[in-house]
This record gives sequence, structure tokens and C-alpha cells, in this order.
Amino acid sequence: MNLKTKINLGFLAMLLLLLSIGGYGYYSLRQLDRSSRDVLVANLYSVTLGQQMLRGLDELARQPLTDTAATARFAAALRKESRNITEAGEQEVVEELGQRLGLLQQLQRTAPTTAALAAGGPAVAELRRLTYQMVEVNTAALTRKTEQANRRADAANRNLLVFLTLATLLALGLVGSVPEAAVQPLRKLTAALNHATERDFSGSIPQESTDEFGQVARAFNRMLSQLREYRTSTAAELITERNRAASIVNTLDEGLLLLDEHRRILLANPVMCELLGLPPEQVVGQSAPVLRLHNDLLQTMLRPLDAPNRAAAVAEAPLLHISQRGEEAFYRLAVQELVSFNAATEKTEFVGQILTLRNVSDFKKLDQVKSNFLATVSHELKTPLSSMNINLRLLLDERLPAEERLRITGDVRQETQRLQRMVAELLDVSRLDAGAGIQLDVRPTSLADIVGYATATVQAQLRDKQLRLEVQLPENLPAVRADVEKTTWVLINLLANATRYSPVGEALTVRAAPAGSLVQVSVQDHGPGIAADHHERIFQRFAQIPDKTGYRGGSGLGLSIAREFITSQGGRLWVESELGAGSTFHFTLPAVG
Repeated sequence: MNLKTKINLGFLAMLLLLLSIGGYGYYSLRQLDRSSRDVLVANLYSVTLGQQMLRGLDELARQPLTDTAATARFAAALRKESRNITEAGEQEVVEELGQRLGLLQQLQRTAPTTAALAAGGPAVAELRRLTYQMVEVNTAALTRKTEQANRRADAANRNLLVFLTLATLLALGLVGSVPEAAVQPLRKLTAALNHATERDFSGSIPQESTDEFGQVARAFNRMLSQLREYRTSTAAELITERNRAASIVNTLDEGLLLLDEHRRILLANPVMCELLGLPPEQVVGQSAPVLRLHNDLLQTMLRPLDAPNRAAAVAEAPLLHISQRGEEAFYRLAVQELVSFNAATEKTEFVGQILTLRNVSDFKKLDQVKSNFLATVSHELKTPLSSMNINLRLLLDERLPAEERLRITGDVRQETQRLQRMVAELLDVSRLDAGAGIQLDVRPTSLADIVGYATATVQAQLRDKQLRLEVQLPENLPAVRADVEKTTWVLINLLANATRYSPVGEALTVRAAPAGSLVQVSVQDHGPGIAADHHERIFQRFAQIPDKTGYRGGSGLGLSIAREFITSQGGRLWVESELGAGSTFHFTLPAVG
């Protein structure tokens, strides 16, 4: 049974009880009214007629035989009484009164004799007695009916009191049960809602009925179940996102510092803590203006934030030079303002700042390398141009002997070739940077031919330094798939470097040997050697490693271009060297199967 039906039945019961009480009261009043009317009409009227008859008899008592008017009044009252017979025995009394009245009237019509006069008195006395008897009958009936009416009224009062008591008890029961039936589920719902607002979704509502509140309880419990599932999934997603964000922040190679609107540190990633030289627990949650008093780096980072023009101060902030583990590093400061839209005020509010330190050491080094490269290229261009200018002036002197002219012409040719080689390297680098790639003409080639072309090219340099060249090529060396021009260029570059760094009178060795599906070519010198930590650096663009004599080498592009040429042909270029033990450069090329 639903709650609405319960309430309707309760009010219907109250209505029926009120109608019953009202109907019973109305019925009781009608009965009392009817009894009163019956008493008035029947008995009290008869008593009144009896009194009239007695008054008439009082008049007849003085003149029993002559007062016909009194007799007439008595007779009129008797006739009315005869029509108002209501009680047992009243009819006999009235009939006897009629007989006695008839005798009296007969005596009054006869001549007044002594006997008639003597009989008149007793006749009036008899009428009086009978009249009193008739009055007594009605008076007794009146008394009896009055007592019955009183008893009926008392019974009605008792019944009404019982009905009123029952109505009061029922009303109290309904007042105590119906509101409680409505309020108790609301209390349970309120308690469950309070738990839910406190993010406790375990406080479900017991389903104790099938009424409206039972339906509300089922719907609410379903909602709690869905909220629990949603909270579980959302919490898992939030944890995942938090872990992902924490992983991203913690693995950044930039130092990150998050400040709130009061400059309290909310987050500092490991890189920032390492730069500040403080553990995370001494950074996170601290006031940045207080912490800066004991940390020079933080003092430097916050200084631009106090400037009137913050953006310009941050933009003009110099690179921060920090020494880490014995190495110099350069960091660029960046500041990002954090704002949030406040829906309550419909305004954008400042909520904090993100300070980042980006490691720009590689860019700084690259900038330095480029500066060195420009200085080297300028030197490399200036030296042959100056030499060529001097030699050309000497050639203009007609007194110069022919042999000297030939020597000077050879020097000019050598310097010209040096300039051409340098320009060619720069053009190759520009093409690679432009994404044009390397145009190869790969075909089966004899490696002995490539070695012959390269060694013939460097013979003049070998003679100048009095170096011996040893070529070790096995007779069964397979052909390789290679671009003859590019591979020859690589071998010439390696031989030129070996010639440049080899001591006078030493030997250079060029050897080749099969290596599985590849053929490995090696160029060995007996120069000063290369430290292990520079084995990869020398293949980077613009990289230069000064030797003990201070020679800085060429443009720093030769080995980088050589590796590009070999790699694009499916091979590999690397070096094996130790300081003081010379160097051996190796490269491989695919063998023709």
C-alpha cells in the first residue's frame, strides 16, 4: 500500500468517525425532541385539560344543577381529552367521566327536586375524582416519559463520550503515525543525502516498503551505486592522470617551479630541486620570498618578477650559469602567468606563476661552435687567399726564374684546390640541411680502383711530410656496391687527416678485408691519437679538437660529411684510437654477392 492510500484511508476514517458522531448526535436529539413533543402533545395537554375540567368542577360545586355554563366548559374540555387518549386506562376514565357528565346534565334538565339537589353534589364529587384520576394517569405517564427521556439522554451522552474518546484516540493515532510515516523516510533520505554530500556513498536507504518512499529509496540507492561506480572510475582516471602528469613533470629535462598567488611553492620537479641544491621537502610548501634569502639561484630567478615591467625583465634576463657535477650548464628563465576564470565574480583572476629553467647548454655550445667555425673558415679562407695574392704578385715579376714560376704556380694550384674542397664541403652541408639528400650513383666497383684514385690524389701531401703509404689489399677482395666519387672523397678525406696529424717520416696504412656481407676499409696513422670521449664528437658538424701544437684542423665538416656518404650507401664509419697510440678509421661498404 502506498503512502497516498494510507493518508487517504486515515482521513477517510476520521471523516467516517465524524459523520458517525454527528449522525448519532442528530439521531439522539431527534429522539429527545420527539419524546418532548409526545409528552407535550399527549400528557401535558391532557393535564392542562384536566386542570380546565377541575376549574369547571370548582364552579359547579357551588351550583351543581344550575351552572350549565360551567358544565358546558367541562364538557368541551372532556371532548378534547377524549380525542387525546394516549395512556393505558385513560380511555376507561374518560368514558366514565362522560357517563357521569351525562347523568349530571340529565339532573340539570329535570326539575330541581330535593332528590336531584341531593344527587348533584355527589355527582360533581365523582367527576372530580375521575378528573383527578385522569390527571394522575397523565402525570404518571409524564413522569415516566421524562425519566425515559433522561435515561435516553444519559445513554446518548455516554455513547457520544465513547465516540468522542474513540475519535480522539484515532485522531491521536493518525497524528502520531501519518506524519511519522511521512517524516521518518525523509529523515533517512536527509541522512543519506548528508553522507553523500560528504562524499560517503555507502549510506544507502533501507527498502522497508513498496510505497512512494520505497520507490524513492530504490532510486536513491541506484543513484548511490552509480555514483560509487563513477567515483571509482573517476578516481582511477584522476589517479592515472595525476600519475601521468607527475611522470611528465618529473621526467622533464627543464627545472619547473609552481607558485600560487602568494608566491608559495606548490610544486618543484626533481630537476629544479637539484638545481636549487635542496631536497623536495625543503622546497614544496615553503614561501619563495623567505626561501630566496638562503638560496642564490632562487634569488636570481625571482628578481625579474619584482621589476615594474615583468615581461621585459624576464625577456632581458641573462643566461643563468650553473655548474653541475663539474660541468658548466646554461639555463634560460621563462615565466608563465596562471589565470583562472571565477564563475562567481565572472572575472579572470591571477592564481599563480610557473617558472621554468630550460637547459640551453647545447644551443650555447652550438653557438660557440658556429662562432669557432666562422673564425676557422675565415682563417682557412684568409690564409690561402693571402698566399695566392703573394704568389700572384711574384708571378708578375718578369725577373723570376722559370723554375720558381713553376713552383709558385704549383702552390697556387694547391691553395686553389684547398679552397675548392672547403667550398664543396660547405655546399654538401647546405644541401643536407635543406633536405635535398645525397645523390648517389651506386654500382659494382673494384675497391682497388677507389684506393688507387685516393692515394694518387694525396701523393703530393705525402711527399711534403715524407710519409710512407702502405696499401694492403688481398687478391680475392670482392667488389663493392658504392658510389665511386663519394667513396673516393671519403678515403681522400681520411688520408688527408692522417697526413695532417702524422709525424714526419711515419707510415700510413690502407688495408681492406671482407667482413661477412660487407667489406671493411681501414686507414691507420701513428699520430697523437684521440681520447675516447671524443670518438663520436669528431663526427659532429663543426667539431674541432686542438692538438698539442695548437692546430685546429679544417672546417670541422669533413668527417661529418664522410659519415653521411658512407651511411647513405649502407655502411658505417667509426674510429678506434687512444691518446699517444695513433688512430685507425674504419668504414664498411656492401659487398657484391
